[in-house]
Amino acid sequence: MSNPVVTQQPAAGSYGTNVQTGEWSTGLCSCFKDCLVCICGLCCPMALGCYTANIYGENCCLGCVPGGMTALRTHMRMTYGIQGTVCNDALMTFFCGFCETCRMAREVRIRNGDVS
Repeated sequence: MSNPVVTQQPAAGSYGTNVQTGEWSTGLCSCFKDCLVCICGLCCPMALGCYTANIYGENCCLGCVPGGMTALRTHMRMTYGIQGTVCNDALMTFFCGFCETCRMAREVRIRNGDVS
């Protein structure tokens, strides 16, 4: 019985997608790119955070716990190959929480093919 030999290691930074743009698909204040997300975020940002975590494949409660959106943004950034730092993730979700939650929801919807 022989074991298969690994001839090529996975590339660094490839966390589950072939799309490696280095940038977010939309800007921080690009709410009109997906009005449904903007309206949901305006009416109930916590529900949008839970929705975003759920469609991203994480536990929906992540949108409700302190630091959850920062963790989600960091993981999303790493998965999609978007440049940035954990410190920047924390600052963006703390100071621009509403807009950043909307942008993260738009990003997941765009990458899943739900919107263009």
